[in-house]
Amino acid sequence: MKLFGTDGIRGTFNKEPMTVETALRVGQAVAATFATPSKHTVVIGRDTRQSGQALTSALAAGVMSMGAHVALAGVIPTPGVAFLTAAHDEAAVGVVISASHNPFEDNGIKLFDENGYKFDTSVESGIESLVADSEALITRREASSSVGSMNHIPHAVTRYLGFLKEACPVDLSGLNLVADASNGAASSLVEPLLKGAGAELTLINAAPNGININAGCGSEHPEEVQALVTSAGARAGLAFDGDADRLICVDETGEIVSGDQVIAIVAGHYRTHGLLANDTVVTTVMSNMGLSACLKEQGISHTKSAVGDRHVMLAMKEQGAVVGGEDSGHMIFLDRHTTGDGLLSALLLLTVLAETGKPLSELKQTMTVFPQMLINVDVSEKKPLEELTEVPKAIDEAEKALNGKGRTLVRYSGTQKMLRVMVEGEDAELTRYWAEAIAEAVRREIG
Repeated sequence: MKLFGTDGIRGTFNKEPMTVETALRVGQAVAATFATPSKHTVVIGRDTRQSGQALTSALAAGVMSMGAHVALAGVIPTPGVAFLTAAHDEAAVGVVISASHNPFEDNGIKLFDENGYKFDTSVESGIESLVADSEALITRREASSSVGSMNHIPHAVTRYLGFLKEACPVDLSGLNLVADASNGAASSLVEPLLKGAGAELTLINAAPNGININAGCGSEHPEEVQALVTSAGARAGLAFDGDADRLICVDETGEIVSGDQVIAIVAGHYRTHGLLANDTVVTTVMSNMGLSACLKEQGISHTKSAVGDRHVMLAMKEQGAVVGGEDSGHMIFLDRHTTGDGLLSALLLLTVLAETGKPLSELKQTMTVFPQMLINVDVSEKKPLEELTEVPKAIDEAEKALNGKGRTLVRYSGTQKMLRVMVEGEDAELTRYWAEAIAEAVRREIG
């Protein structure tokens, strides 16, 4: 069974692969793979969904059965686990029990190495193979000479909060903000972080009960934030997802500020202050063409990676870049953290807002968003595109019609039987027409 997808293991709780049995085996595999005499501890944190305790307990039991130790961080954002793992002298790996922006019925398992970076897919494949090999796990368990222990990390959330304040010290005095914690892992952090920096804050959806995480709120549903920003006359709105590694922003007019626009704003700020290493920004192939145009105008190189914040991070390390991310709201600032962090991203954007005194609606104009049409088409099979007839023909016709003033991107979903059709261009009508034409070709041929 394939376990790992674009970002860890994910699925509906109590259905394969997201069961306590799988979590126990993952804990055993992680301990067997990474624990050493000097690095013998696994840091585990979780979000607020009700299945988190069961999965945490199962995974911890697996770790301890192999003789390794567990350090519990409790409810904490995903990037908080990355920080705590890197800061823990004896940590071999960090584990987050979270399904990010998914509904409460789902859960997941994300892994970080001892330095707080997400693992390469080859490492995950090795863990996956070991999880599936029951005999190997039994042999390694029986060879263990001891049983591990489990302890709570003292003041885990407070330590992470201190890290954020040190990573991006900012005075937000006079800024009126609206924030949505999505009833998730950041629920107890947003207020002390933003009010502590001097902001006036209206905080919503910060009362998790195990089943309301991401429920009509947060980064997937920023409508309430949009309405409150305009009614309260706020300078900006911030919507986080369930594990707070993503951020969706709203300007003072109630309009969404895309992830690409936030990246453009912060990249420009970095360059002005001499912080933009190698004058390079990394995003995925899904980023809007307007971002490339904006960066080129500023003399900034733009590298594109495969979809997924892990691929962005790897490309950033290769390019020596410190700014990168995804239009979906994952943003990485490698000079300050090892992974995407929604709270840190918010602080950096608010730093620009505070320093320039400009409204966010004006700041986002640094990038013009090209019209984009994305259509998800359910398919009967994931046949290689080069083996199809009608779909490649439709793509070729679209590329010719766009004539260098747009692009197509057609790719299969990594987790579903679905083909994603994206067309982007200067002309909205033309963009919509060719997206629908390619999608219809998909339906006819493999729908």
